[in-house]
Amino acid sequence: MPIGEAAPALTLDVEREGEVAVVRCHGRLVAGVNNILYAKVCQLMPESKRIVLDLGDLAYMDSTGVGTLVRIYTSSKGAGVSLELLHLGKRVRELLSLANLLSVFTVIGEQGTMIRF
Repeated sequence: MPIGEAAPALTLDVEREGEVAVVRCHGRLVAGVNNILYAKVCQLMPESKRIVLDLGDLAYMDSTGVGTLVRIYTSSKGAGVSLELLHLGKRVRELLSLANLLSVFTVIGEQGTMIRF
């Protein structure tokens, strides 16, 4: 990458096993890239009955990112898909708490712990 060129704001790694899909988010979930996550999760919904969003490697998330998580939650409920959040960092946990959304989402695992699927 040339000097001065910024890394992509958000990259995703998807791991599938049967009806479970784990989406690992890297970088920044901010305005301008939030639809990348939403589109990827929507692609997984027809075949996945459980989707886990691993947010442990998010460096930053803004209010648009919170809105994206709510949008994904609404779409997953409508599709009969279980949505879980994994490895919430301090910033993500604070944003969800401020918006009174921590009780809405199913949160599994803590930052720095391993989860088997």
